[in-house]
Amino acid sequence: MSDGRSARRKPEPAKATAKPRRSTRASARPKAPTSSRRAPSKRKAIKASRPSPKPNAAQPDISPVERLRALRLLAALRADYPDAHCELVFSNPHELLVATILSAQATDASVNKATPALFARFPSPAAYAAASPQEIEPYIKSIGLFRNKARAVHESMTAIRDRFGGQVPRTMQELLTLRGVARKTANVVLGNCFNINDGVVVDTHVQRLARRFALAPADASVADIEQRLMQLFPRDSWCLLSHLLIFHGRRACKARGVRGDSHPICRDFGVACECRK
Repeated sequence: MSDGRSARRKPEPAKATAKPRRSTRASARPKAPTSSRRAPSKRKAIKASRPSPKPNAAQPDISPVERLRALRLLAALRADYPDAHCELVFSNPHELLVATILSAQATDASVNKATPALFARFPSPAAYAAASPQEIEPYIKSIGLFRNKARAVHESMTAIRDRFGGQVPRTMQELLTLRGVARKTANVVLGNCFNINDGVVVDTHVQRLARRFALAPADASVADIEQRLMQLFPRDSWCLLSHLLIFHGRRACKARGVRGDSHPICRDFGVACECRK
């Protein structure tokens, strides 16, 4: 029987709310796209940032022994060839420039046979410029590559008339702007016409003797040979040096058919001559 009191009920313990379980698997997050190429390593990046060496850069210093040997060779050549000179015949700078352009892959003798009539017909740069390459060709047909050389002579003389007031320029930089003119031709003109030693003429004879006399490595390029000769010999001898080497190369130390010890200079200095092997 109820006594009228409301029975108190014990509050039921609150159920713990279940915390969401973390997945044991890593949440799939979008990955940043990766490039198929690997990033350059630090070593490679540093290497790529270095400036490339300039062509014809200065070579290692010449030792005193090498320079003394070069001076001895120069003295011996001077004693043996006291009359060494440019063997192209000319009477003014533009004639020598034309003759040197014509002498590429040709002998001085063949050029000297053609130039008297050529110089008489075209006595000035303006005379060449007023003509055409076809009018120049008949005078130089006996020389190899005469059509290309006629165009080179015409264009170079036209440039001298139009840009240099009819006068052959006296700087290497200006001469190199003329068609048919590279360092060898420019050095010939500067040294023989204006007594300016800006470099050394390196033709086939100078190349051969520079290697045979161990003035330059056997595999040296023309530019490297010129740099070596400029370092070995005094500047005021550069023009004469090329004449001396060319005289010796034409008369004694020829490319073929001559023993490397047949001349006193070759015996004393021809340490790398292939004829002695």
